[in-house]
Amino acid sequence: MSKSLAVTDVEKSGLLQITVPPTVPPWAPSRAGSMPGAVYPARPAAPTRTLCDVLGAAVATHPTAIAIDDGLVALSYAALAREVDDLGAHLRGAGVGAGDRVGVRAPSGTADLYISILAVLSVGAAYVPVDVDDPDERAELVWSEAGVCAVLGACRDLVPRAGAVPRGRPRAPEPDDDAWIIFTSGSTGTPKGVAVTHRSAAAFIDAEARLFLQDRPIGPGDRVLAGLSVAFDASCEEMWLAWRHGACLTPAPRALVRSGADLGPWLVERGVTVVSTVPTLAALWPAETLERVRLVILGGEACPAELADRLDDGVREVWNTYGPTEATVVACAARLVGDEVVRIGLPLDGWLLAVVDQQGRPVRWGETGELVIGGVGLGRYLDAAKDAERYAALPSLGWERCYRTGDLVRAERQGLVFAGRADDQVKIGGRRVELGEIDAALQSLPGVAAAATAVRRSAAGTPVLVGYLVAEDDVTLEAGRVRRLLGERLPAALVPRIALLDTLPTRTSGKVDRDALPWPLPSQAPPADRREEAPADELTGTEKWLAEQWADVLGVPARAESDFFDLGGTSLAAAQLVSVLRRRYRGVSVADVYHRSTLRELAARLDELGGEVRAARQVRPTSRWAGLVQTLLQAVLYTLAGARWLFGLLVLFNVIELVSPFAWTFHTSWWLLVPAWLAVFSPPGRWVIVTAGARLLCRRLRPGRYRRGGPTHLRLWAAERLAVVFSAASFTGTPLAGLYAWALGCRVGKNVQLHSLPPVTGLATFGDGCAVESEVDLAGWWLDGDVLHVGELVIGAGASVGGRSAVMPGADIGDRAEVLPGSVVNGPVPAEERWSGSPLRKVGVAGESWPAPRTGRSLRWGLAYLLSGPITGIFLLLAAIPSVVLLVVLLRDDQTLGAVLVDLLLAAPVMTIMSMACYTVLLAVTVRVVGRGLVAGCHPASGGVAWRAWLTERLVDGARFTLFPFYASLFTPVWLRMLGARIGRNVEASTVLAIPKLMSVGEGGFLADDTLVAPYELRGGWLRLGGTDIGERAFVGNSGIVGPERTVAEGALVGVLSDTPAETDPHSSWLGRPPIRLPRVAEPGDPSRTFHPPKRLVLARACVELCRLVPVMVSVLLSQVTLVAFAVLVGSFGILTTLAVGGVVLFAAGITAALVTTVAKWALVGRFRGGEHPLWSSFVWRNELFDNFVEMLAVPWFVSSALGTPALNLWLRSLGARIGRGVWCETYWLPETDLVELGDGATVNRGTVLQTHLFHDRVMRLDRVRLDKGATLGPRSIVLPGATVEQATTIGPASLVMRGETVPAATRWCGNPIGAWHEE
Repeated sequence: MSKSLAVTDVEKSGLLQITVPPTVPPWAPSRAGSMPGAVYPARPAAPTRTLCDVLGAAVATHPTAIAIDDGLVALSYAALAREVDDLGAHLRGAGVGAGDRVGVRAPSGTADLYISILAVLSVGAAYVPVDVDDPDERAELVWSEAGVCAVLGACRDLVPRAGAVPRGRPRAPEPDDDAWIIFTSGSTGTPKGVAVTHRSAAAFIDAEARLFLQDRPIGPGDRVLAGLSVAFDASCEEMWLAWRHGACLTPAPRALVRSGADLGPWLVERGVTVVSTVPTLAALWPAETLERVRLVILGGEACPAELADRLDDGVREVWNTYGPTEATVVACAARLVGDEVVRIGLPLDGWLLAVVDQQGRPVRWGETGELVIGGVGLGRYLDAAKDAERYAALPSLGWERCYRTGDLVRAERQGLVFAGRADDQVKIGGRRVELGEIDAALQSLPGVAAAATAVRRSAAGTPVLVGYLVAEDDVTLEAGRVRRLLGERLPAALVPRIALLDTLPTRTSGKVDRDALPWPLPSQAPPADRREEAPADELTGTEKWLAEQWADVLGVPARAESDFFDLGGTSLAAAQLVSVLRRRYRGVSVADVYHRSTLRELAARLDELGGEVRAARQVRPTSRWAGLVQTLLQAVLYTLAGARWLFGLLVLFNVIELVSPFAWTFHTSWWLLVPAWLAVFSPPGRWVIVTAGARLLCRRLRPGRYRRGGPTHLRLWAAERLAVVFSAASFTGTPLAGLYAWALGCRVGKNVQLHSLPPVTGLATFGDGCAVESEVDLAGWWLDGDVLHVGELVIGAGASVGGRSAVMPGADIGDRAEVLPGSVVNGPVPAEERWSGSPLRKVGVAGESWPAPRTGRSLRWGLAYLLSGPITGIFLLLAAIPSVVLLVVLLRDDQTLGAVLVDLLLAAPVMTIMSMACYTVLLAVTVRVVGRGLVAGCHPASGGVAWRAWLTERLVDGARFTLFPFYASLFTPVWLRMLGARIGRNVEASTVLAIPKLMSVGEGGFLADDTLVAPYELRGGWLRLGGTDIGERAFVGNSGIVGPERTVAEGALVGVLSDTPAETDPHSSWLGRPPIRLPRVAEPGDPSRTFHPPKRLVLARACVELCRLVPVMVSVLLSQVTLVAFAVLVGSFGILTTLAVGGVVLFAAGITAALVTTVAKWALVGRFRGGEHPLWSSFVWRNELFDNFVEMLAVPWFVSSALGTPALNLWLRSLGARIGRGVWCETYWLPETDLVELGDGATVNRGTVLQTHLFHDRVMRLDRVRLDKGATLGPRSIVLPGATVEQATTIGPASLVMRGETVPAATRWCGNPIGAWHEE
């Protein structure tokens, strides 16, 4: 019969039935009476029941309370019960029942893991957990020893084991059925399986409930951390602390648990109130991260007195617990108070404790002896012989069965005090380890003659597992290789540090004398290729200091070229090291230890983080007066934009009347409309308006330093906003670009190829035949704190500037010089040299791989460029024709504009889909047809191939905005294939900019936001094209560039804001400009949530992504309402009045769009919090949906005109960002707004990204980004998650602040990645 956990079935299924205990418990001593010596009084256990009874009671009492929240899935107790019931039914259908054993090996930190455990329990079987990170060899050994019949894995997939048949009975679990079987380390090298019954497990849970928080018990609203592996028995305490009381279990991502120090802030983010952990981990958390935690339970290893004192704040309960797996997790506990002696306490209700000597007799109170345990919590070994040995009778006390722990304790009446081990069994990081298992693994390695393992403590107090090896004759062992081999056979926690000895010390008995094994470790001879490196005593400066810190943490002397991980460093050791280093170098992160793992490299990084310290400057917030002036200037800009709307509407009405006059239309003289259209829509008209306006606003502007928010700055800001309103960017690449630059006041030579916007300041010189590729920052100004820097730009004759470079004020690029893509130029570049990077550096001779320069331009192709300039707008108009025809049919019977508005609103969804479909087909066909003429090689810049390349890139670039819902979606690979790209299966791509015909992406590739792939290159009258190949499972980060003829090898990674090197090895990692190679440890997530999702997730994602049409439809609706409003104004008040108030209409529409986006944000994702979310999760999809509201609704209607204004700050605050007073923010790229904090007076320049998430390994990792008071982020810079830029610090242009980096106050930095900025 099915045993359901659903609320409505709880009572009839027996979940709430509590079995009455027998009169004499089976674990009670066989003879009564007072026991002499150190025997602790026993208290009765709680009434007998099963774990299913415990959960059933919580389901019945708290059905709507949240039972588990893994950051992706939050389930109420009722919902959890249903999920468990469904999976339990599947298990029963496979024949699994009471008495069976089922393996569980699901990804850590997921709801599926815990649902699998509960489902196994619900059918009466015992679960046998194996950590997903443990080697397959160990998993198979565990499951063979346990006799597992099937295994539950990722996505709750049930896999039968070969040759094993379920033989269980179809009934509910009973108290004497096994609940779990957990394996501990074995002295023979084979792990030992310990079985625990439901009776013991439930007694443990109920006993702890009588201890903790009696004044205000755990309950709904509490959140219990689940940070331990389920293969570790303490995880049972985490689970049932929550589920016994109706609280929420909150699993932590495994990466956070490994990093240690970073878990503390996560506790705050997730509102955790109850923590059970090991002292080593708790010691890494700052006190402030535990402010909301009201219960801390420590166990698994000895607790230092100083930690107990730090955690006890007088309000929080802090408990120290003790218990072996063989006695059901915890046998005794003590509350820690202040500076009292750290005890492991008194027995739980139902447990029996005694302290005995070597003959098994109780010692006197105050003496030290071995702890023995009896009572209800006793488990049993699967190995009968081992069980009989370790669970023997204790005749001196009349106990028929007890467990001899091997732990030495001091017997005090107030509670036990731990005194060490009596055998070779130890605990590392809370995990019990028998040294014999490590010995056996070491001795099985090739070339090892003898081996022994011991636990030592470093100077920092960290337990260190050390393996001592003696090599066979004529064999040379290398420590790093030994550790790698062990990693294939043992769990990571059991892989020791390696020390090579000539011989092992022994006792007279012939056994290894572990106490005589050397510690600290002697310095190991370096490999042959490193014999010249400096020994530790010859290190100087930072290297010497760092070597001392390594020795304190690792217990090993280090040389200049020593590798932290080869010396035995673990993720926990790395976290501990970083905690020490941050006392002196605040910016160091755990990632630095991984990326620069040798002592010399890490020391150099520390020197780099020192920066150039200057006296802190006072940065004044932008004045309110500046905001008022901007508001007035915005009113003018909105009015000009309104004129474009008005004349567009009047032209539309005239066209409709040519077909069929309607009651609600009216005719306007073409003598008025044609000149108006030429002025506000045609390229020459817009050219005149922008250049005239900019010349007027920037009149008498000179290079120099000005006040942020002052008159000069506001005039410059208004001129750039005017260029945006009239789409000046459409001039780039056309013959109008040079004329536009000349009209602005720039000096422009002959045959200039200008594919980026020139500065509105007019302070630039473009020499004859120079070439500037697309997306180059030529603004000629930037903000540094409260100072505006304005300067002249010089690009010499025949020089070339690569795409996405930043040419800063004062730049002087010499004749025929070459600046490669993505570079920053803020000074002179010598003639005929090739320079690259951020900071800029010489990399060769200019023009080495280019043909001789050619001069002259083709009038025919010049005309083609000119006519193609506004092509995106033309295509939008063409795509709208079917919708206009539909409207003519729908609206022909309407008599009033009110009726028209109603029909328009009803038709908006159909119009949206029709227009998008037409535009998609039109664009795809055009790109395909134009792309047929594109071939790799060099082509005349004024010829047909060059025009095709420019037009293709312009169309694809426009699609990233007009068809934004297509990107970062399931449809993206299809869309890129439609454009002509070769895209493999399972590719994820965001807003990639590419020439599709020249791009190839292998299966499983990942292209993040704004990647640039296969761009064209310009120089000397030539345009060069080349194909790119992005390999299988390769990754290109945000704003990464994969240039022509570049290949990203299989599994390789090109980081954020980085270039692809000429050659990449498989699985290599590259960062920066120019790129440097970095070591990287991939962190693969659950394959079902990263690379191989089940169909149900594909369908769910598709449904969410279809909703991306909603913001497009809202934008269409807003357009319709705006047009009707203009029509009403014209009909009621005339054209002149409408021109005057049209800006008010657009402003109201913009506010509406911003408010709708804000509502969508809070409805879709709520408050953003730090954490991890795999690609195939609801959070990621909902976040992308919110991003579509931003890009398709807020940006075109509101944000584009509000950059740098108080209005933008106000809107960003409505999205959850913390924006201080007087902040100048000229970007809206704050992906997860709640995670961004900008202090008073901070400056965020144009084109910057406060990147609060990364997507490496297809897992979205979110963390905070903070710019403190007066800090500056330069143009086109990116700050990665977890980074802090402290007060009055400046990050220069096109710079990258690394993940987790803290940039010290009052310093100046630039570069990719950043380094100290030494300005001349």
